[in-house]
Amino acid sequence: MSKDLKRIVEIGLLIYPEVHMATVLGLTDLFNLSNKNKQDALFPTLKVSHWQFDCITQKVIRINETYPELHTEPSIIILPPSLADPISIQLAQTYIPWLRQQNLNGAILASICAGAFLLGETGLIQNQKITLHWQHKELFEKRFPHIQLDLDPLIIDTGEIITAGGVMAWVDLGLQLVERYLDRTAMLKTAQILLVDPPGRQQSYYRAFSPKFDHGDDIILKVQKWLQDVYTQQINLSDLAKYACMEERTFLRRFKKATGMTSIDYCQHLRVDHAREKLQNSQVSIDRISWEVTMIQAPLEKSSTELLG
Repeated sequence: MSKDLKRIVEIGLLIYPEVHMATVLGLTDLFNLSNKNKQDALFPTLKVSHWQFDCITQKVIRINETYPELHTEPSIIILPPSLADPISIQLAQTYIPWLRQQNLNGAILASICAGAFLLGETGLIQNQKITLHWQHKELFEKRFPHIQLDLDPLIIDTGEIITAGGVMAWVDLGLQLVERYLDRTAMLKTAQILLVDPPGRQQSYYRAFSPKFDHGDDIILKVQKWLQDVYTQQINLSDLAKYACMEERTFLRRFKKATGMTSIDYCQHLRVDHAREKLQNSQVSIDRISWEVTMIQAPLEKSSTELLG
């Protein structure tokens, strides 16, 4: 192999307590495999390094690497997901100075799933939109209220920061980086060998509707629980307001303040989630499910006065 360091792209993987090691090892194998799928020797070689905090030196150090004879610095640092709860604020401080320095040196920072919590603690994504697994949404927003979330894409790439959604999004991230640093042919061949789809999925395909129940409005909570049972029936705004013992306008205002959405959007999410579950867990045909959803919606569209808000 040529020792021209300009043709080496080092990808660093950070190993921290409770890290998802399957992601670390999986990405290592994926990048090593992609090197074999290059169509042109002029393309860079992907070098993989593993980094960990050393208790003796009190520094984050390189503990493993491919092509150790080639002395390089990471072009990108990947923060894998965690098997436990997202990394705590206190533990994250162990890695923040090193991550900031890597970014200052020109390295891209990338996170997968709960790895976004460590990325958030760096303070480098205050004005950027990121993604992570939708189950972490509320906790992330509490810890980082000034960071924007978009939970529909599986990957958001802003150039200097890359974030990926769920735990298994490491496959999509890895393939996207192969295409970025090598070429599309190498990416497609790697995906073919691994029997995985090329990047392009959306996190929204998998996300279940998770209503907000911790808002503290007991009356609206009562309506929400009722809707879980009756949303497939022909209901309108007057039904909901009557059940809540409120005027319609008061109900609309209270419902949106508590849940963050209008009652009609709320019911629509319930129905879509119902259809998604049927598609995933039953043998009912798509046509039948579509018909059911259409029939449920029809009564709500009779007139503007009957809409759910």
